[in-house]
Amino acid sequence: MDNNDKLVEKLIQRNNANIVLLVMDGLGDIPNKDFGRKTPLEYAITPNLDKLAKESALGRHIPVLPGITPGSGPGHLGLFGYDPLEYEIGRGMLEAAGMDMDIKDGDVAARCNFASADENGVITDRRAGRIPTEKCVEICEILSNNIKTVDGVEVIIRPGMQHRFVVMFRGENLCDKLTDSDPLMEGKEPLDVEPLTENANFTAEIVNKFFREARKVIKDLKPANSLLMRGFSAKPRIPSMCDRFGLNTVCIAHYPMYRGLSKFVGMNVLDAGNTPEDAFNVYTDNCSKYDFLFIHIKYTDSFGEDGNFQGKVKTIEAVDKALPILLEKKPNVLCITGDHSTPAAMKGHSWHPVPVMIHSDFCGFDDASRFTENDCNKGSLGMFQSKYLINYLLANAMKLSKFGA
Repeated sequence: MDNNDKLVEKLIQRNNANIVLLVMDGLGDIPNKDFGRKTPLEYAITPNLDKLAKESALGRHIPVLPGITPGSGPGHLGLFGYDPLEYEIGRGMLEAAGMDMDIKDGDVAARCNFASADENGVITDRRAGRIPTEKCVEICEILSNNIKTVDGVEVIIRPGMQHRFVVMFRGENLCDKLTDSDPLMEGKEPLDVEPLTENANFTAEIVNKFFREARKVIKDLKPANSLLMRGFSAKPRIPSMCDRFGLNTVCIAHYPMYRGLSKFVGMNVLDAGNTPEDAFNVYTDNCSKYDFLFIHIKYTDSFGEDGNFQGKVKTIEAVDKALPILLEKKPNVLCITGDHSTPAAMKGHSWHPVPVMIHSDFCGFDDASRFTENDCNKGSLGMFQSKYLINYLLANAMKLSKFGA
């Protein structure tokens, strides 16, 4: 815990003001030469976001450190006020918690993708064409029926959304200090999982044996005839947002990983449904019960990773169209941002700072014309590390007392 954390927790004062954190995953982007050198935020038609921007404070935040590309876990931890370098939660455990799996001390979980491979085992599609969730459920059941243990270690397999699933290993002397099998690109074979410490030697052997067995079981199930494993992790120890900031918190999200991360920081969890309208209606039904409401929108990130500029634009426009549902309840503080940037031109996460907008009765106005990266560059919030966003949100909600005489 650094001096900022100690000070903020010391200054906390409770009141009835509520804070809404709306996260469009992977929102940030870079100018795209195929679309008039505009970003998706600039290209999108967003009258509601732009009107809000004219009465808000704008800026950009850096999820971890300058030049460092964050995963979704570190990106969200920063938004919740946790230093992602101090509190690291692996992707496997995030997904497992989000799927409501029974997690025990000593378990090791991995986030997995079904993938497509050629006759030589070379990966041709890391996401197996984003198979339907129903197909994922079917293949996971086949794996579960065929592989229940590996050398005495229990194997628990749970399907996620589309191509995603979780494998949990349960047994004695397991260690999560392992490399990933995912080469992070097509045209390569899955990597052998390597131990990062001597204590992880046994676990690496178990995981590699599981992979070989699983590959045999699904080798004829094209397009999902291979698998990739990453984010090996054990159960984390992390203080709750209630203990740190005195907040009664809730997560409104559909995808397991974000639900899992929210649980680890003490949030209640509600399903967001499939559309922004669904998510905002869940907010409307529950906004009086909580004073910190985190709403997650996934598809800005998914389309960015697929290189689908227009898809990302349409998702932003869908959020804008549904925004009046949220605004009707007049939250005391509304923050709209992303957890990281996912430029469509790069087809992946990037280090670029993320646009952010904070609206409250006390935020001040930046005289912005739109909610875009360029407008945020000129905003009064400036450029700051994501872990300090919670300071601004608490301050705008009048939940921080004065420091010093």
